[in-house]
Amino acid sequence: MSRLRRLLGPVALASVVAGSLAVPGAVASAAPAAPAVACDTTSTPYSYVVLYQPGLPQFFVNAELKAKCGTKVAYYPEIGVAVASSRNADFAQRIGVDRAYSGGKDVASQAAKVSSRSAVRQVEATQSVAEDEDLSAQQWDMRAIHAPEANKVNPGSRSVTVGVLDSGIDATHPALAKAVDARASVGCVTGAPDRTPASWAPTNSDHGTHVAGTIAGKDTARGFTGIAPGVRLASVKVVDDGGFIFPEAAVCGFVWAAQHGFRVTNNSYFIDPGMFYCSREPGDSAAYEAVRRAVVYSTHRGVLNVAAAGNSGFDVTKQTTDPIRPHPVDSSCGILPKAIDGVVTVSSVGYAGTKSSFSNFGAVSVTAPGGDYTQVPPAGQGQGCTLSTTVFGGRYGTKCGTSMASPHVAGVAALLASRHPFASPRLLTALLEGQADPVACDVTECSGPARDNSYYGHGLVNALDAVR
Repeated sequence: MSRLRRLLGPVALASVVAGSLAVPGAVASAAPAAPAVACDTTSTPYSYVVLYQPGLPQFFVNAELKAKCGTKVAYYPEIGVAVASSRNADFAQRIGVDRAYSGGKDVASQAAKVSSRSAVRQVEATQSVAEDEDLSAQQWDMRAIHAPEANKVNPGSRSVTVGVLDSGIDATHPALAKAVDARASVGCVTGAPDRTPASWAPTNSDHGTHVAGTIAGKDTARGFTGIAPGVRLASVKVVDDGGFIFPEAAVCGFVWAAQHGFRVTNNSYFIDPGMFYCSREPGDSAAYEAVRRAVVYSTHRGVLNVAAAGNSGFDVTKQTTDPIRPHPVDSSCGILPKAIDGVVTVSSVGYAGTKSSFSNFGAVSVTAPGGDYTQVPPAGQGQGCTLSTTVFGGRYGTKCGTSMASPHVAGVAALLASRHPFASPRLLTALLEGQADPVACDVTECSGPARDNSYYGHGLVNALDAVR
């Protein structure tokens, strides 16, 4: 059987999904009794993801949560995941630690241990703000992947929606006003979808706006153009005002993408509060499974999910400890959502085309420009970090990070989805990888052939090949 035929062949979706969504432990089929002890009504409430058997009626979910001192925030019966709120410190124990987890509660109880997360993400702070000159010459990242040539052939189709799961998109920015689809945008910070414009707009971070500009920005007056300016963008806000992305927000975002016809999502984050979640650890296992189900569900509904590799500069396949929430890491652990099967993982290169000093590596699908402070372009070609849109009064700025590399791949994937409207996520992934320009290892730390190595995966994505 040919490779193309294997990729396009039918899939027994119902049996695959049903078989992949098993619940740890049995869930009672009858409504639980009321709690024997009065519930806490004064302590700080925390949100939890809670696992159920997919398809379980909401009545049973509501009854169990109430009986165990919780309140339903949202329930996704398709994947058997609920989001609950509880003031009780022992809520997870009441439900079962293999079925319930709260990232917010972990942050509150381990603040000192998770404080280093800010240093990991600080690399992606805005480095410089562009002045009012023409910006096209500063977009070296677009030239590196042949995006300007691709735009002349096909700027992308309005029938393709890319979900930006991030801190929100500034829809008033002149480069993004025509791209953002308010009807497809949503706030998911609480774990429940909120369609009000304020819920998906940025508040204190320009991260999502920067990502969005790379994918589909277009500002003729300033000479700025993203990779696929013809596609639609959906702002799916999953980052809270503290900068955290908890499991319930990610679950909400992936389910929303699945149910609203998105072809691609960009995920330039790792799920908090730590970096690695371990599928065999109590608590962690519930969060891992909840996110896994949401990602698998979205993939089976036709969504290609693209994620950043991370900015810690290590080989993710060889880590033995979590640098943010210290605990042992083994083969059962992974950085979410990139550790989930079917997610395209992206490393970063700088202007010289070599791995960015901060980029994680190992288990990489492809690479793309994310900038590097030490790989400085010639005068007149911009900064070492990549240029895109910011919320500073509709202006432009530079950022470095695998978060900046990932939207380059999401943009090329959007062009592929425009060119191949019926392609499955699996086929889009094969096209991304097959059309990438090989990048050979240049240091001993990198291992593997030019077509599939630990630094660059299958190579540097190519926007022009995506539209031809």
